[in-house]
Amino acid sequence: MSGSSKYPQEFRRDAVALARSSSRPLAQVARELGVNHETLRTWVRAADRADQVAETGGETAERELRALRKRVAELEKEKEILRKAAAYFAQEMDR
Repeated sequence: MSGSSKYPQEFRRDAVALARSSSRPLAQVARELGVNHETLRTWVRAADRADQVAETGGETAERELRALRKRVAELEKEKEILRKAAAYFAQEMDR
């Protein structure tokens, strides 16, 4: 969407919401709003892409968070094993 649109952003958002929630054809909704049906279709597609990107980004963040938590757990186990090994070898050196 270009920055020089004659339609305010709020109008576009409301038009997209109406088009998504209406059972009427997109062309009819566009006609009722006084916009070209291809313009409304473009707005709806852009909103769909933005929603998909936002959704995918959230899924990616969740997946990354799970992976990081798993890695932290692995590192904590490794640290505990090394701590026990160091204590064992320290005892052996004292004998």
